[in-house]
Parts: sequence; structure tokens; C-alpha cells
Amino acid sequence: MYTTLLSLHSIFRWLVIIGVIYTLYRAYSGLMSKREFSKADGNARKFTLILAHLQLVMGLIMYFTSPLTQYFISNFKAAVPVKEFRFYGMEHSITMVIAIVLITIGSALSKKKPADAAKFKALAIWFTIALILILVMTPWPFSNFSQRPFFRF
Repeated sequence: MYTTLLSLHSIFRWLVIIGVIYTLYRAYSGLMSKREFSKADGNARKFTLILAHLQLVMGLIMYFTSPLTQYFISNFKAAVPVKEFRFYGMEHSITMVIAIVLITIGSALSKKKPADAAKFKALAIWFTIALILILVMTPWPFSNFSQRPFFRF
């Protein structure tokens, strides 16, 4: 089960990143063109939010079932100095939860704003910060923190 979940988590990262980028494209283009916030904008926001929360659920299940994080939790003092254990045990997991909280806040604020420009602005600000966090803390093949392949199957 763990390896299947790891593969799904790897694939979903791309869906989340694509969703955030697409929503940001719609937000920034809506701001610049001063157009109305459309149903398609709301759907992009909602779809990205759903993907991010699915990714979070998978990540949390993996956190509590991964042998790597189990070692980190059980041997905290010995594991913290080790880069890979610290990355998955603390840095990646905490930062990704924060990023998804930011996506959730941006989505909720955008939904509540009465003016179209304010909706786009809320999405643009909160999703941009979330995207930066996601890109920095994703274990890319070229990452300084922990290297993983672009796709796991």
C-alpha cells in the first residue's frame, strides 16, 4: 500500500502544481484585463483546492506509515542532524501543510470577496506564496534537500 500511495503522491504533485499555475494564470490575467470573475475561474480555484487537499490526505497517511518518518519520530535526536530524515520528518511535511493552508485561505477569501478584482487579487497573492513554498520544498531530482525522480511508478 505504501508504494502505491507514494506513486499516487508523486503523480498528484504534478496535478497540484499544474492546478495552482493554471489558477494563477487565470487570476493574473483577470486582474490585468479587469474582466469579470467567471464560473471557469471559480472552477479552477475549486479544482485546485480539491487536488491540494487530496494531496494533503495522501501526504499525511504517508507521513504516519513511511519507514523514514517512523524512524524520524522514534529517533528524533539522532534523526534531526541527518538531512534526508529532517527533510521528510519536518521541513517537507510542515512546509507543504502551510502551502495547502495558504491555498485554502486564498480560495476562501476569493470566494467571499464581492468585487471581481478583489477575488483575483486574493487568489494571486495566496496561491503565489503557496506555489513558491511547494516548488522550494518538493523533492526534485536536482534538489539540495532530498532527491527523488520526477515520476515514481
